[in-house]
Amino acid sequence: MNNAICLEGESVTLRDFTLEDTDDVLKIAGDDRVTRWLSYDSRDRDGVRAMLEGAATRAKEIPRNEYYLAVAAPPSDNVIGFCRIGLSGVQAGKLGYALAPTEWGKGYATDAAKTLIQFGFQDLGLHRISAAIGPDNAPSIKLVEALGFTREGVLRDHVFTNGAWRDSVLFSLLEQEWQAR
Repeated sequence: MNNAICLEGESVTLRDFTLEDTDDVLKIAGDDRVTRWLSYDSRDRDGVRAMLEGAATRAKEIPRNEYYLAVAAPPSDNVIGFCRIGLSGVQAGKLGYALAPTEWGKGYATDAAKTLIQFGFQDLGLHRISAAIGPDNAPSIKLVEALGFTREGVLRDHVFTNGAWRDSVLFSLLEQEWQAR
């Protein structure tokens, strides 16, 4: 059975990663401007390759518990970011996303998140999607709020990244809230 995913948004395409994406992903996951907001430190080429190999392995699992997808802006298939929904709990998913700094402010992250949220509720049958965001990441907080997420509270010392513990602000969106939009 082929679990391959390709989702079309308004301005982006979300697809499974391939090892050919290594150079593009290195420009994102290897950039401190990006990873300061993520739950892991910047990665070198070997780290990115291991990340992509892990994503490819998890994409083949049945049932699939993670959709860690490349973000491309057609007509190019080059990776400009990534978007992820990890399944956890009962009908619940955890949303994450990142873009190359050259692509910030163009609406790609919003479209990628919106596309993956729709997939989560419509195709995966999720009831709840959450997002944990660093409290200083104002653009990401603005993005989830614009998509209808509700702030639930602060997860204290939630991630250890860049040599320090960091809080996360927890947001959630319920399926009925998404459908009412």
